[in-house]
Amino acid sequence: MQSNANNTSLFDFHGRPRLLKALPISLQHVLAMIAGVITPPIIIAGVIGATPAEKLQLIQIAVLASGVCTLFHLYGVWKFGARLPAIFGVGFAYVPTLIAVGGQFGIEGILGAQLIGGITMMVVGYFIQYIRHLFPPVVAGTVVLVIGLSLYDIAIRYIAGSGNVDAPQFGELKNWGVGALTLVTVLLASQFGRGVVKLSAIIVGLLVGYLVALPLGMVDFGPVETAAWIAVPTPMPFEMEFHSAAIVSLVVICVINSVQTIGDLSATSVAGMNRELKTRELTGGLLGNGLTTAASAFFGALPTSTFSQNVGIVAMTRVISRVVLAIAGAFMLLAGFSPKFGALMTTIPYPVLGGATITVFGMITMTGIQLLTKDEMSARNMTIVGLALALSLGIAAVPSAIAEFPQTLQNVIGGAPIVVAAITAFVLNLVLPRTTLADEAREREAIAEADAAVEQAARGEPRADGGRVASGARD
Repeated sequence: MQSNANNTSLFDFHGRPRLLKALPISLQHVLAMIAGVITPPIIIAGVIGATPAEKLQLIQIAVLASGVCTLFHLYGVWKFGARLPAIFGVGFAYVPTLIAVGGQFGIEGILGAQLIGGITMMVVGYFIQYIRHLFPPVVAGTVVLVIGLSLYDIAIRYIAGSGNVDAPQFGELKNWGVGALTLVTVLLASQFGRGVVKLSAIIVGLLVGYLVALPLGMVDFGPVETAAWIAVPTPMPFEMEFHSAAIVSLVVICVINSVQTIGDLSATSVAGMNRELKTRELTGGLLGNGLTTAASAFFGALPTSTFSQNVGIVAMTRVISRVVLAIAGAFMLLAGFSPKFGALMTTIPYPVLGGATITVFGMITMTGIQLLTKDEMSARNMTIVGLALALSLGIAAVPSAIAEFPQTLQNVIGGAPIVVAAITAFVLNLVLPRTTLADEAREREAIAEADAAVEQAARGEPRADGGRVASGARD
């Protein structure tokens, strides 16, 4: 085996590939996550009625926090940090809850509740080593599967032109054309390309789609022109307020997000490293995510989580070099200090992003299935998976079905099928009797033998023990 100094493999976590070899794949991670990083602060800024300056500040600190968080988890500090090829940053999972809390208590209420939620996440991380058996492949795999399935509508909306279905020109054929071209380019590069082209299929698709979108007038450089070159975030840009209702909502979603983190980290280790997730990695990931979520509150950054789309990239390319992901984290760090750099990333049209990332979301789904097959597909496990999928995706498809539920409960489960899936799979795994395929086979054999004995008795045939039962007779 090569020493770390000479190890240049892209497929080794400790490998140190050359910059020109690592850069395209690093940019894939940046481009896959950038829209997901900046969208939550944009949404929350609208909910809380933020000024343009406050909106830019929320976006900037979200990008910066994502870079710091990623680097922190790649290298770790003491027991904190996953030390896995995973991307962390301000994530979508919290948005429905943040909208509800922000609309009622403002950004101050969000940040105060977020601090408590981050601390709760660290508590979960500490005890996970004692309760990890409660999250077997059937639970973690279900969570990852629903993560993938729940992202499809985002990809389709992006291809159609926007994350908002009411946006102007949404669904135009021009958008679909650019999105389809990007998707086809990704497929051609990933299936027929060689070397760096094959591994960088997503960025190849993004470049082709971007170049086509330019003359079509789909690229807006306005944000780049108005953004400042350098801006340094300051601590406590907003005050913190602590409201019980807000705290309960954030604590619940932070605990649920811990399950998503388990799923994403499990998917990363299984799909990218061909092994199960180690307890030390899981504990470090949850402790680190809780710490960064709590610390982010002091700088105005929203809660952090793993990025499922980047898990998909790792699963598709099998590139797990820490250096590759560290370069992506460094890019986000630079973007956080330079709003103009971050604004440039946001010029990528939605159809281009959608066409490039829909394959990634598909890989996440397949990774979930791969996790599920690590366990036996017994009737018990299929019941857990099937019911979790039915309830989570069903409620997500018909949100009005829970309109009479308490508002807090609506905020937690209404816009996040991952929450329903995680709770359902977790509870069913606890309460349903544990049976294996062998147990089920023996049960069927016992039923068949009992039925045969009844038929023999009905016909008055000799029993297996040599006796005879007359039809209708009693002992």
